[in-house]
Amino acid sequence: MSKQNYDTKLGVLDALSQDEIKTPAQPVEVITQEAENLFIWVQEDKEVLMSKGLDWNTFVLDLPIRTGACRYAQAVWTKERYSQEEALKEWREESPKAYEFRNDLLADLRFAFRKRPDLLPRVREITDGEGDADMIQDLMDISVLGKANLEELKKIKYDLKRLDIAAQQSDSLAELLAKANGATLDNSKAKEMRDRAFTHLKEAINEIRDTGKYAFRKDPERYKGYISRYRRR
Repeated sequence: MSKQNYDTKLGVLDALSQDEIKTPAQPVEVITQEAENLFIWVQEDKEVLMSKGLDWNTFVLDLPIRTGACRYAQAVWTKERYSQEEALKEWREESPKAYEFRNDLLADLRFAFRKRPDLLPRVREITDGEGDADMIQDLMDISVLGKANLEELKKIKYDLKRLDIAAQQSDSLAELLAKANGATLDNSKAKEMRDRAFTHLKEAINEIRDTGKYAFRKDPERYKGYISRYRRR
């Protein structure tokens, strides 16, 4: 049902301006549960709330749909976030080994091409630059340069499979780094949609609570239902 609610609200969420979007200041699971509690609480106050100007259809009847959309958007972002965090952990484990492999390959080429003054400058060009993206490109460049000069490598009885491994690692590490960067940049589409769904839900919650607190400001028994229990703690 939450997925259906999300699909129903997709056009509305996309239409929100960037200036409107807010990030949750409390756990989303708390917000969605409080929204469900609020929906039940307001039912007996319908006439009073509407007499104070609350748009019942827009904010109350729509509240479960907004809640479901937010819950689904949160689940999607949580799944992506964990995938990104796993990728970041794997990158931290694999990248030191990749750097060492890259350095070993460069040493191999320097030795194999030591009598080729035309090739050594190309090896030096590969060593220029720094950073993760550069290391990944280095692996591919080493593979291409090595395969273009197999005779020199065969003279030192080189294991040519290492060139294939370098190309494969370049591709796989590029994909891994892209996933890992998602965890550090924290600007994924999934997170943005979660924030949009939260903003839409919070709009309804605020309208209902503000009206309820005003309408029942002299009735403590009804007033308490329009206060966030999480914030009262």
